[in-house]
Amino acid sequence: MTSAASFDRYGPVPPESPVVLSVPHGGRDYPESLLAALRVPPAALRALEDRHIDLLAIDARREETLFVATRARAWIDLNRAEHDRDPQIDEGAHLLGRPLSTKVRSGLGLVPRRVGTLGQLWQGRFAAEDIAARIQADHRPYHLALGEALAAARARFGIALLVDIHSMPPLGSPETTPRLVIGDRFGRAAAGRFGTRAAAVARQHGIATAANTPYAGGHILERHGDPRRGIHALQLEFDRSLYLDAAFDGLAPAAPAVTALLRAIVDALAEEALPGALAAE
Repeated sequence: MTSAASFDRYGPVPPESPVVLSVPHGGRDYPESLLAALRVPPAALRALEDRHIDLLAIDARREETLFVATRARAWIDLNRAEHDRDPQIDEGAHLLGRPLSTKVRSGLGLVPRRVGTLGQLWQGRFAAEDIAARIQADHRPYHLALGEALAAARARFGIALLVDIHSMPPLGSPETTPRLVIGDRFGRAAAGRFGTRAAAVARQHGIATAANTPYAGGHILERHGDPRRGIHALQLEFDRSLYLDAAFDGLAPAAPAVTALLRAIVDALAEEALPGALAAE
């Protein structure tokens, strides 16, 4: 494992697999300056985390290169574009002169403004220089490293597949709603065969899936997925009740089963990317 200021990288450079893994919302590092700006209890920010999904990804990983953000999503959201700045909390947002995205208007921009029903998270607005520094120190290095790994995998294998790993609140009753949502931005980020293969593996494990609804993939897929150049990107959203306890805080006894499911999906996607490669090992 190698570390940067805001993320850890597991695995070699160049990658030893065409599959590259990313966990952008698992971070639990909350800088003191961020906590000092809060108007809600610090524990409320956990609802923004993909709580402990990083631990499952680390356990599931074998030879794949894996990027895990360590800085909390409340500090900066790596799955938002640099320009997704919210004028309600960011003094530099108006300088961009861009229309606000749906995510920004809903309070979930580059720096989240709200969580759940708690309303405004912050006591005031952040200085433009503060947000610019977070972009420079945390956002850009993650995307640069991810892009370089995908380019190296594409150069080595002729194809690369990014698997962006997230978790979601339950969508409803486990008996009637999907527990894994597979996103490819409606085919713009990856060839359809990859999502189909991942869904087939989930069904074998007794997990119902949905495609692109309600989560089709965010900035990471938009920025890095380019099927025409042989770089595909898929987002996996696991129902948190599959692997967390009833408080959605700690790992549940069923967590190893979700790790095994993730491992099986990665194996199947690698086989889909390079047919016959696994059988030849």
